[in-house]
Amino acid sequence: MNIIVQSIRFDADRKLIQFIQKKVNKLDQFFDQIIDGECYLKLENVEDEANKITEFKLNIPGSQLFAKAQAKSFEEATDIAIESLRRQINKHKTKTRTNASNHKELLSMVDERLG
Repeated sequence: MNIIVQSIRFDADRKLIQFIQKKVNKLDQFFDQIIDGECYLKLENVEDEANKITEFKLNIPGSQLFAKAQAKSFEEATDIAIESLRRQINKHKTKTRTNASNHKELLSMVDERLG
């Protein structure tokens, strides 16, 4: 899957970008219709150690998923955000399956009445 990684106010090293790409590619196991995505890496100027923010936007057919996480490291924030996206994907799949099965039931009811 194609993902664009943008680091804001700093330069991300290649290892971090490869780590993010590897984690995002694992989402294909759960849902193979992901079109593309964007990842934003930000450093917040705060006293707290957990000043690293990772944001993801994934485009899927008919919708867009978003996840944001803040942690002490970009890797940890990425793990948290990817887990959130995984849950959103499962929720989306359940919702679309339910809608499809409801649609089939309605069609069969219409067929019975017409037949």
